[in-house]
Order: sequence, then structure tokens, then C-alpha cells
Amino acid sequence: EAILPENLHFATTDEMIEKYPTATPKERENILCKEHGAVFLIGIGGLKPDGTLRHDGRAPDYDDWITQRPDGGYGINGDLLVWNPILEMSFELSSMGIRVNPETLTRQLEICKCNERKEYVWHQMLLDGTLPQTIGGGIGQSRLSQFMLRCAHIGEVQHGWYNPEEVALLKENNIRLLGLGEFEEDPMAKSLHKAAEPSS
Repeated sequence: EAILPENLHFATTDEMIEKYPTATPKERENILCKEHGAVFLIGIGGLKPDGTLRHDGRAPDYDDWITQRPDGGYGINGDLLVWNPILEMSFELSSMGIRVNPETLTRQLEICKCNERKEYVWHQMLLDGTLPQTIGGGIGQSRLSQFMLRCAHIGEVQHGWYNPEEVALLKENNIRLLGLGEFEEDPMAKSLHKAAEPSS
């Protein structure tokens, strides 16, 4: 059964704050994604006039969240979100945007009180013009796999370390994590590595 809509809905964090001023950023994402199924939410990071986060945090040296757009809002970046019917919440698949240039990097480092990062090699190369400004984004492959396979936990599609208490709770709900070697299909299962076992 298809769970994604045919069309992607575009929205801005500014209009969502205006529409739902008392909701948290996550609550606004949930409202939006539950209604539309798939959303590109524009304007992630930055502060509201009262000094609180406009919508979620964003690294000061990643993309541009301070430039004003033609619609009057701020931030030339965004997140690709979908409604996850398994978790019953919004689910981020990608973040993207116009990357920082020397001016926006400098300003955003100041806002976040991270000026010491100007001494890092990458930051210096951007600030002195060695590196060009870029645009880009990335798809979270594991998150996409989790969504498309309708898994409840990312550990079902990638290896990782998990809190033993969390693992026990997941097992109670029949959720099997990769990397523990506890079931036949797991790449870490001993049955798949017999050739590597020492001979008796």
C-alpha cells in the first residue's frame, strides 16, 4: 500500500510559527506531515525575535539560515520530511540548502558564539576564498531504508551500539537489531562466518 503522496508540499517555518505559535517545532512538523504526507520545510535554524530557536538547531558552518528570502522569511535551506505511519510522527529524510559563504559563515559563528572555528582548516579555506560557495544536501540512506522497509528502529537496517535496556525493550516488541548476531539474516550471525571460525 502506497504511503507517500503524489505531490510534495512546500511550507516555511515562519508561516508554521504564525499558524501554530504555541506548538513546539516537532509538533509543527507532525501537524504538517500528517496533513500532507511529504513536505519540504524551508527555513531551518536561526532565532526568533525573542531569542528562542525558530525551528530546530542548525550548525553555523553548514548552510545559510540567516539570509532573508523574497517571501520575507529567513533561511535558504530546508528539510525533506515525511509522515511515518509506523512511528506516527514526522520523519526527516534529508537536509539541504545553500551552503555558507564567508559573510554568512562569519555572522552565524558570531550568533552561535563559535568564533574559534575560524581557526579550523576548512573554515579558513572558505573565508579566504580558496573554497567556492556551494549548494547541496544528502539523503540519509539508513533513514530512507528504515522508512521504505517500514521498520520501527534504525537498528533494523544498520549496525550500531544501543543501550542494553533499549535492546531488551525492542526485543519484547519483536524488533530485531542488526549487529547483535542473534538471528540468521544478521550479517554478524556466526552461521554466515563459518569459514572464518578456527578449525578444531
